[in-house]
Amino acid sequence: MLRIVLGVVAGFLAWVIAWVGSEKILSAIWPNSFGAHHRAFEAALTNGGPFTADTSMLLTHIALGPAVSLMSGFLAALIAGEHTHAPLVLGFLLLAMGLLKAVMSWRYVPLWYHVVFTALLLPMAMLGGKL
Repeated sequence: MLRIVLGVVAGFLAWVIAWVGSEKILSAIWPNSFGAHHRAFEAALTNGGPFTADTSMLLTHIALGPAVSLMSGFLAALIAGEHTHAPLVLGFLLLAMGLLKAVMSWRYVPLWYHVVFTALLLPMAMLGGKL
């Protein structure tokens, strides 16, 4: 049981670190496009101001989310060992966080993005656990 918990915690922390790190790296590489758009989104969430989602940023997140979920599911399974429940529990935790993110950003981002991004979190974490 302890290995499952450690696997889930490590997988979740790895997901958060990889997600935030990836956003910071992409913002540094493309400061005038991805970085500016990301700062505008954060400002809109904080201040409630206007924001129009950029399709290229949304597609980048759609590609990044499954990749990070796959990696974190793999790590959770690696730590949990023979226990196959860790990627499943991690996937549900990521799904809960994805739903929370969708609620927070509902009026700023199109419905298709919320559906696709959130729907891929659980299966990709489980697929990572199978690797």
